[in-house]
Amino acid sequence: MKVVNRDKGRAGFIERFASVLTESGFPRMPARVFAALLATDSGRLTAAELAGLLHVSAAAISGAVSYLVQVNLASREAEPGSRREHYRVHNETWYEAIARKDQVLDRCERSLRDGIEVVGRETAAGARIAETLAFFEFIQTELPAMLERWRARKAELSFSNTRRSTPMTRSKNDRMAAAK
Repeated sequence: MKVVNRDKGRAGFIERFASVLTESGFPRMPARVFAALLATDSGRLTAAELAGLLHVSAAAISGAVSYLVQVNLASREAEPGSRREHYRVHNETWYEAIARKDQVLDRCERSLRDGIEVVGRETAAGARIAETLAFFEFIQTELPAMLERWRARKAELSFSNTRRSTPMTRSKNDRMAAAK
């Protein structure tokens, strides 16, 4: 009975978290697949397992996984001796996804500089584009230090496969008060 309740709870979490991601602009099916991988102990499932878990077609899984691989939130892994691929979400998914954004930010910055030249630096549009460029440059400057602080924080929290350390179990208000 406990396993059934855990599975129902997991299914509920998958749909709730996928909804949050979708409301944030994430495509719905990739959000569901990502949440399913995240909520699986191994972090690794086949297309058939994902299709069964989410009650969708293999084609829906294929498209969703392609998207997740493209945005570096999942990877494909071949199983030795098998024709089946497994899809995996890595423990440092968010770290890796954000760390790889440097390339995207570089391209954005180049394009924004071009935009300023096209519309003119002294125009209202040029000012908006310049502000956007300044924001991206700020993010590029701050990102390495922020990621290093995350690594240190992660080491403090001692994440493992079993139990979370005490700081993760505190309420949001407790964490906010501690940060002050």
